[in-house]
Amino acid sequence: MTSGATTPSGSAGQARPLDGIKVVEFTHMVMGPTVGLILADLGADVIKVEPLTGDNTRRLKGSGGGYFAMYNRNKSSLCLDLKSSEGLALAQDMVSRCDIMVENFRPGAMDKLGLGYEQLKSNNPGLIYCSLKGFLSGPYEHRTALDEVAQMMGGLAYMTGLPDKPMRAGSSVIDITGGMFGVIGILAALQERHSTGKGRHITSSLFETTAFMVGQHIAQQGVLGEEPPPMSVRRSAWSVYDIFTCKDGGRIFVGVVSDSLWQRFCEEFGFDEWAGDESLAGNNARVQQRDRIIPIIQALFDTMDIAELSARLDRAGMPFAPINKPIDLVDDPHMQAGGLLDIELSNGETIRLPALPVEFDGAKAGVYRQLPKPGQGGIEYLERLGIASSRVQKLLSDGVITPE
Repeated sequence: MTSGATTPSGSAGQARPLDGIKVVEFTHMVMGPTVGLILADLGADVIKVEPLTGDNTRRLKGSGGGYFAMYNRNKSSLCLDLKSSEGLALAQDMVSRCDIMVENFRPGAMDKLGLGYEQLKSNNPGLIYCSLKGFLSGPYEHRTALDEVAQMMGGLAYMTGLPDKPMRAGSSVIDITGGMFGVIGILAALQERHSTGKGRHITSSLFETTAFMVGQHIAQQGVLGEEPPPMSVRRSAWSVYDIFTCKDGGRIFVGVVSDSLWQRFCEEFGFDEWAGDESLAGNNARVQQRDRIIPIIQALFDTMDIAELSARLDRAGMPFAPINKPIDLVDDPHMQAGGLLDIELSNGETIRLPALPVEFDGAKAGVYRQLPKPGQGGIEYLERLGIASSRVQKLLSDGVITPE
C-alpha cells in the first residue's frame, strides 16, 4: 500500500479500471484538479506537482475553502522548485516516463517554463497532454478566464438568474464540467494510442463548455422562434413542474411530465374529477389551465408534512425532490448506501464527500489515498517511475524538492 493510502469501508470489488496509468498533474483551483481527481478515482497513479510552499488552493477561504478537500483525494504530492534547472529537469523526466500530463495555467505559461507539449512529446511520443484553458482556439484564446467569467459570457448566468439580475450557478459547474470534457478527451486519446502508439494534445475550455451547456436554449429559440426567458421565469413545458410547501414548512419539487403520470397523480391524491376531464387529458391543455390546477394542489399539500407527501409521491412513481442544502446529502439514506467517501481533512477531522458518480458492474470508485499533505507520497512516486534514489536524495538536500 502506498504512502497515505487507506482502505475505505466496502472497498471489496472497488473499481479501478485505469490501474497502471501514470499521470503528472500541474494544476490548482478546480478545473485541472477535477481531471486528476477523476483519473485518480478510476485508479490511475496521479502525482500533484506543487510549489515548495504547497498549492495555494490549500489555503483558500470562503467559497474556495472546500476546493482542495474535494478535488485532490487519491493523489500523491511532490513539492518541487520548477524555477530551478534541476527542478525543471526532474519535471521533464517525470513527464517522459508517464502516460498523461495535466495542466491548467494561463496560456503560454507551460511553454515558457519548458513544459509545453511540443517540448515534451519528442521524449515521449505517446504522451497525452491535457490543457485546461479559458477558451479554445480563436480570437479569445489568449485570455485568462474563470468559471464565473464563462458563466456570464456564455449565457448561463443570464439563464440562471432573474431577468434583470444574472446569477452564477451555485457550484463551480463549468470548472467541473470542463474538467470532465478534458477527461473524455484523454480517454479517447488513450484508446487511439492503442492503435497509433502516439499521444495527443487535448484542450478543454471554460467558455466552450458553457456554450455547449446552453446550446439547448439556442436550439429552443430556433425551434420556437422566440427568445427563451431565464429559467427563473420560464414558461413551463408541463402543467405541474413546481416547488410546493408542506404543512411542516418543508418544500418539495414535483414534476408531472407525461399524461400517464398525470393519471397516476390524480389517482394517488383523489383528483377523480380531473382524471375524467377530457379538457385536462393532454399536457398542453393542462398547461393552459395551470392557474386553476396549481392552487388546488398546493391547498392539498398544505395538509401533509413532507415525509407523508414524499411517501405518497414515491408510491405514485412521481419525479419529486425535497429542497435540500448540500450538507443534507451527508445524511441522505441513498447517498449513505455507497455514494459517500470518508475524507480526512488537514485539521484532522473526517468529512463524508461524494464519490465519483459512476459504477462498473455495480462497483464504485473509492478512496485508496487520503488527501496528501504537501510532498506526501512524492518520493515513493519518483521511485515507481524508476528515478534513482541518489538523484532524489540530492534534490532533497539541495532543497529542489521537499520531504513530506
